[in-house]
Amino acid sequence: MSHVATRQLALKRTLIGRPRASAEIHGTLLSKRLALPIFASDPLSSVAYATEAALVVLIGASATAGHYVLPVSIAIAAVLAIVVVSYTQTVRAYETSGGAYVVAKENLGTLPSLVAGAALLVDYVLTVAVSVTAGVLALTSAAPSLEPHKVGLSLAFVVLLTVVNLRGVRESGVLFAIPTYGFVAVMFVMIGTGVGQCLDGVCS
Repeated sequence: MSHVATRQLALKRTLIGRPRASAEIHGTLLSKRLALPIFASDPLSSVAYATEAALVVLIGASATAGHYVLPVSIAIAAVLAIVVVSYTQTVRAYETSGGAYVVAKENLGTLPSLVAGAALLVDYVLTVAVSVTAGVLALTSAAPSLEPHKVGLSLAFVVLLTVVNLRGVRESGVLFAIPTYGFVAVMFVMIGTGVGQCLDGVCS
């Protein structure tokens, strides 16, 4: 093996780790504490920016449309509740493996399963794009000096997410656990603070 090929292999191992045999896959299974951030990151990221995005669109359409944010938010919460109930039923019926593709193929056939798989692929791409963009927007709002580097930062975060996911499920779970649990903790603090202020008569 040439020196260049050796360096390329070493770089590949550093970035995405070594290949794993099928017998080793069981060792990559996650505990519930690490699996939760992976499966919850999609809806939680939507919670983080969905209301703001809805408000921006409504205000852009009409300056008097801001009051529609509450019913839109309620509709989103209802959809999330339906998703939670559906996922709960799926987990109970498919204890070892499941998902939109598997469930659709076993119950509806090949074509619906392919549609479900394609929809998930589009959803994942859009989730990464919108989540990264929203995160970089929040970052540049807190640090205006980073404003000229928005595109570069967005691409860097996409590359980071790609590398972490290529390294494996366990590594991505560890990385996603910290910000996910941190976000949930901050949300509880924010809600608690708001409720406390309202009880004290501070809120209007």
